[in-house]
Amino acid sequence: MSDITVLKNARIVDPSRNLDEVGTIIIRNGKIEAAGKDALNQGTPDGAKVRDCNGLVAVPGLIDARVFTGEPGGEHRETIASAGKAAAAGGITSFIMMPDTDPVIDDIALVEFVRKNSRDASAVNIYPAAALTKGLSGDEMTEIGLLREAGAVAFTNGRNAIHNAQVLRRALTYARNFDAVISLEARDKYLGAEGVMNEGLLASWLGLSGIPREAEIIPLESDLRIAALTQGRYHAAQISVPGSVEAIATAKKRGAKVTSGISINNLSLNENDIGEYRTFFKLYPPLRSEDDRVAMVEALSNGEIDIIVSSHDPQDVDTKRLPFAEAANGAVGLETMLAAALRLHHNGSVSLMRLIDAMSTKPAEIFGLPGGTLKPGAAADITLIDLEEPWVCAKDQLVSRSKNTPFEDARFSGRAVATYVGGKKVFSL
Repeated sequence: MSDITVLKNARIVDPSRNLDEVGTIIIRNGKIEAAGKDALNQGTPDGAKVRDCNGLVAVPGLIDARVFTGEPGGEHRETIASAGKAAAAGGITSFIMMPDTDPVIDDIALVEFVRKNSRDASAVNIYPAAALTKGLSGDEMTEIGLLREAGAVAFTNGRNAIHNAQVLRRALTYARNFDAVISLEARDKYLGAEGVMNEGLLASWLGLSGIPREAEIIPLESDLRIAALTQGRYHAAQISVPGSVEAIATAKKRGAKVTSGISINNLSLNENDIGEYRTFFKLYPPLRSEDDRVAMVEALSNGEIDIIVSSHDPQDVDTKRLPFAEAANGAVGLETMLAAALRLHHNGSVSLMRLIDAMSTKPAEIFGLPGGTLKPGAAADITLIDLEEPWVCAKDQLVSRSKNTPFEDARFSGRAVATYVGGKKVFSL
């Protein structure tokens, strides 16, 4: 007995096939059987559950490549189950979980723990990224080959950079043998180390110490040189300034295998949002100037930046309700990434095709994940979007256990109205 779902009259946007047309998606036993304007040439299959998606956009399920959870060790902030529910509510069907947990995900047993718990408890697909160095210390490399075999889809130092160039060289060289991606944040150990927001006039006015753009650019340029030297696969996890875009373009000309991501926060917010020391806007990388933001949106639009991430980083009241300089960095983002990105579509900055590419097709391609496509035979991970649905981000309606959103009371147009994972509806408005 086949389980068949038909989504008809949807505007199908599938960057993997450069497809944007009104048509039908047929899902049979968790796989896509057909997707396009000709899908119903043979008529509606017998016994199918039919949903009329007139006015909705159907896209490959969104994939978020940078998500922090609390579990294991900080379940009061976020569990694997609650992160899965929050992701589904945001139209995200898969995400990569960062290893910054307690204990750190730096051995096989912990990678297996994440995979098992995700299968048992999560509404969406969760893929573990393993720590690149033991305990995220930046000193001793983890067992990349064994961790890769256990199911780690990438290697990262999470919120920490690698300051030792020799360690990074060894890691990139070794990871190359397993075609593994090393995803790192560029953060200088000393420059701007005491900073809490973007360095500039506003920081001076607020009496806060600043983080200069060079605190990102200089370590990134060093990493990129080593990536070119080793020919390893390097992913700049979240860049925030035009100088980083230029550095990556130069490295690509040198033959480096490099890709990059940007947090939705750095695409849709700027330093002025901090206002009266609002700690939900204390992030890393810090919110930059409006000129920087506009330049980064343009770099995303033309493909110089590959992917958008939510940088979902749940914090509780104990770490956020503090003076600005003492508050923890981070914001939740699984439920608002899509809606915030759609602002860029509505104002004409970025095409819908490029946005979906950056939030689905490209992350799947970079990290070798299933998904990111509506091709026949692919798993039926699908997000249905109402581009015009007006809504307000009310903190108490967030599914995430933590409520530290920089988009509190923000007005949005557009959101996910249904999320399917393997053909099963895991979220519906």
